Amino acid sequence: MDNKDSEAEIHPLKTEDVKAQENHENSVEGRIVSKQSSRLSRLSRWRTAAFFISLFLCLIIVFAFSFIIPCPERPVSERTWFRNYDNAVAYQFLAVEDVNEDKVQDVIFAFKASNSSSSFNRSCLDEGLPSPCAFIAAVSGTNGRVLWERPAAEEVEWMECGIKQLGGAEAPGCLVVGKPVSLTAVDLRTGEVQWRQSSDFGANYTVLTPMSVIPDVDSDGVQDLIIFIATGDKIKTFIHSGKNGKQIGSTGSLKVDGKARYIRLNLDSSYYFLFYTENSLYAYSLKDLYSAATGMEIKLPSLEQDPQWEKNIDRTTHRLSLLSSGDIRYLAKIPGRARENILVVNSEMATLINAQNLQTLWTLNVSRVVSEPLLGYYKPDVLGIVLESEIGPNKKKVMIVESGSGAVQWDLKLNSRTESPGPATLSTADHRSAFLIWGDYQVPGNETRSRAPLQKLYLFHPSYTNVLLELRNSTDQIIAFNATLFERSRHACYVLLRGPQPSEEPGSVSLMKRKLKEDVSESRVIWLSQVAVDSEQYVRDRLYRMRFHSR
Repeated sequence: MDNKDSEAEIHPLKTEDVKAQENHENSVEGRIVSKQSSRLSRLSRWRTAAFFISLFLCLIIVFAFSFIIPCPERPVSERTWFRNYDNAVAYQFLAVEDVNEDKVQDVIFAFKASNSSSSFNRSCLDEGLPSPCAFIAAVSGTNGRVLWERPAAEEVEWMECGIKQLGGAEAPGCLVVGKPVSLTAVDLRTGEVQWRQSSDFGANYTVLTPMSVIPDVDSDGVQDLIIFIATGDKIKTFIHSGKNGKQIGSTGSLKVDGKARYIRLNLDSSYYFLFYTENSLYAYSLKDLYSAATGMEIKLPSLEQDPQWEKNIDRTTHRLSLLSSGDIRYLAKIPGRARENILVVNSEMATLINAQNLQTLWTLNVSRVVSEPLLGYYKPDVLGIVLESEIGPNKKKVMIVESGSGAVQWDLKLNSRTESPGPATLSTADHRSAFLIWGDYQVPGNETRSRAPLQKLYLFHPSYTNVLLELRNSTDQIIAFNATLFERSRHACYVLLRGPQPSEEPGSVSLMKRKLKEDVSESRVIWLSQVAVDSEQYVRDRLYRMRFHSR
């Protein structure tokens, strides 16, 4: 302090300059702080305004989507609906496709009558056909309303639906094989005819089903069709354009030794058609069939031949020596790890063949299989095969066989009619399947031999290996039966087509869709063993809550 006072006394002017400089600096700092405060205040106001504007916009968007912009309405499906036709007969055909694009599956079927339903009021004469004639109809899966009906032919030999690009259209289509011989492409969405072509199949012919779609061989940008017609001991081959229906090349001819059926096998980049009779198995590559029909060689990736298969095919007769024994009843494609395998079912056993090296994977003793092998899942994600075999007069045995090993996972004996429908499966959310089986179960030891077997529908799920649910008892003649998910991963239903067939007198034809849960809640619980694990109501409730899954 003494030093500062002395300095002030010695240099009084210097001290005043220092004070003035300090005051100036303080003033400048004050102005800077004031400007910064002003900027921060303006920035804070802008932030507040931006926040409230964003909030206001969000509220407007929420309000618009909630009250102004309508949400897409989800179709409300009726649990059960019926569609009835009087003085008609029904064909053994039933397809499930989304016709009206509402994300709910619809039903397509064929019947023969003089007029269509009152919804469309169309007659056979409208299409220049004699009365009565065959109609194709599409019915809504939600409520049974008729979406479209069309007279198609005098008689329907076969119909294949869900064919993509048919007629060059974006929507899938249906191909109808009618009598007199005609091929008709129908738009699945509208029922309108895309094209119609007449063909000469000859006399006393049988259409081998299903019809096959093959890659585009005429380079018009639309995949094509191959149709096989059996006449005596020959199979005629017709290749038609999928765009306009015109025949490609001429008619090919294959010689077989009896009544034949076939399956198509996809082997990586090769297609093979396996024709089987009671005694023989024949194999033709798509390349061979195309060359025989057109007399030309064509180089397409899908027309290659498999070297391993060609070694096992007799070049003269085209016989494939897979098994030493004959009497083949069914061939079926079974998905494998690398490619599809072949299940060969004859009168005494079932054999799974590796399609890559044509070696036997397993055999199973099973006699007189009475229905097409069906795929399902008894264990989670482990593919199984459902086989129904005859074990006596009006008796059958249902088996679920593991596809990888051939081991029997579950079996059941039932009384059965000869005309009973085959089984069906529905994939469930636990990566297994629900199995729907027709028959008449009787407790062992209490069988009634005097009466004819009833026609009952049962539900079996592997979560209860000793339980059957009896869903319904039908006394009507069932022409066709199908079970599917009408919406993705939900709405499990079955469809029944009942009434007289074309060879019988006309009568009442009924098409019914029934939601599976409705039958489960009213079902009768049957214990396959004497040990009851849970109460019957608990079993019903648990299977009622069962969720499904679209694989």
